[in-house]
Amino acid sequence: MSKSSSTNSKSGTNFSKGKNNDLTNSRRELLDVIAQINSTTRKLFNDTFAQVQTNFREMFAELFGGGRADLSLLDENDPLNCGIEITARPPGKQLQSISLLSGGERSMVAVALLFSIYMVRPSPFCILDEVDAAMDEGNINRFIRVLERFVEQSQFIIITHNKRTIAKADVLYGVTMEERGVSKLVGMKLTAPQHISAELPSNGGEQNPRQGRLALAMR
Repeated sequence: MSKSSSTNSKSGTNFSKGKNNDLTNSRRELLDVIAQINSTTRKLFNDTFAQVQTNFREMFAELFGGGRADLSLLDENDPLNCGIEITARPPGKQLQSISLLSGGERSMVAVALLFSIYMVRPSPFCILDEVDAAMDEGNINRFIRVLERFVEQSQFIIITHNKRTIAKADVLYGVTMEERGVSKLVGMKLTAPQHISAELPSNGGEQNPRQGRLALAMR
């Protein structure tokens, strides 16, 4: 073998080793980044889940006027991929899965979970579609009381036909048919107009209106 051929072979081997080392280092760095992301995500999830779990227990008792409910991970060793089980015990009943509850009770559990998450991560707006359809009168009253607490920080759009829920709205939207086959959207503000005082407020004339708003769409 000539000296030139030997040099080329050695150069090619060094080049392959260099590329292999680069790939091995890149793979190790990528795995380290993935492990770090998983660790950070797991910590954030566990912290958030613990807050939502505590809020859910309190919100459930408030909405149901007592009872007990809980959230639990199906596999605590793998919280990012496992499911979450919801157990509930309304007043006067045994602790059971929510699949065994009535339609109204399941709606109240869903509302309790929604507001429990809102207490940790509020949203600018929320759309609820017939969430109160299966609720009885007592549950609707509790639902409205809790809803009023969150209206100050979020805008709620509720599709409903319940008169008690409608009575709490700031704005009402509906569809009418004045002519057969022709639908028309109508809206109505249910809040009284604010009276402007002759004296300027201390903040230079700026008003402090209500932050949130509750809009209802009748179905």
